[in-house]
Amino acid sequence: MFRRLVQAIVGTKNQRELKKLQPIVARINELEPKMRALSDDDFPKLTAQWKQEVANGRPLDEILPEAYAACREAARRVLGQRHFDVQLMGGIVLHQGKIAEMRTGEGKTLTATLPAYLNALEGRGVHVVTVNDYLARRDAEWMGRVYRYLGATVGVIVHGLTDAQRQEAYRADITYGQNNEFGFDYLRDNMKFRLSQYVQRELNFAIVDEVDSILIDEARTPLIISGPSEQSTDLYYTVDKIIPRLVADTDYVVDEKARSVMLTDEGVEKVEHLLGVDNLYDPTNVELLHHVEQALRAHTLYRRDKDYVVKDGQVIIVDEFTGRSCRVGGGRTACTRRSRRKRASRSRRRIRRSPRSPSRTTSACTASSPA
Repeated sequence: MFRRLVQAIVGTKNQRELKKLQPIVARINELEPKMRALSDDDFPKLTAQWKQEVANGRPLDEILPEAYAACREAARRVLGQRHFDVQLMGGIVLHQGKIAEMRTGEGKTLTATLPAYLNALEGRGVHVVTVNDYLARRDAEWMGRVYRYLGATVGVIVHGLTDAQRQEAYRADITYGQNNEFGFDYLRDNMKFRLSQYVQRELNFAIVDEVDSILIDEARTPLIISGPSEQSTDLYYTVDKIIPRLVADTDYVVDEKARSVMLTDEGVEKVEHLLGVDNLYDPTNVELLHHVEQALRAHTLYRRDKDYVVKDGQVIIVDEFTGRSCRVGGGRTACTRRSRRKRASRSRRRIRRSPRSPSRTTSACTASSPA
């Protein structure tokens, strides 16, 4: 009762957060006549000027109203679409590293251009992470018209590009791409011997589409990459033989929802006895423990023809969210298209602050269409 009374007087947490954004939105709207008076050639000059000011130490928050007003005018001229106030709020929230919830059709794709352009002024790159290659290509071309009008460069990361093409795309001011492509590029870079061979540069700022799906649901499916093994594979066969001798609920416990499995105390003792070791968790047995845990997962959580398939003597992992099957080896990943699962449509109308905001370098936009 008391809580309802307080909310009726001072508003909810979400309402108070939105109220704080109103002065910034008002300032952006005040700048609209000024931006409309500019010529087409003036916008790239503004971008170059702001980049120089940021390099000299001017905070992005000071440039935000002008940059957002310029981006809105560019979108109006190039796409015939003008950012509404609610989209300006969403753009401010994303720049602050928070989560913006917007209903499908409220213009999340256009909203993301605001923080993407603003943070691109730092010259350190911006990633716009989508859920599939189609959306990455579409949005890079569609919203890319706005960025190019403003004098910014745009790249896109999709499957099938060479390292040279990826380097070029990552060095653009704003780079669109599918989430797994960003992840695998990071993994492949960390397997290279020279920094000059890296395709990615420093990780600066990202806008994540369908953040709940990508960072929570899909995060349960690991990105697997491998190179030539320098050690014998005998240990795999040794561990694989003992797993069937463990008893469910006695030696290990499976959590199907969390896609995890853990050894019980009885299970640890049995594994130590079967492998002939005194302490499975001794630092000298860290590799052995890893093999046991992965073998246990393979036996209990992964089902053939559902979570993986065997083709031409190779195991191919199936991603339950993207519908892709990925064969890993030699530091590269080959993916083939499989049937795609339908994604449930979300009905989210309001923009609100997440209780636990992502880090400064990861701004996120939840949506069932591109960010």
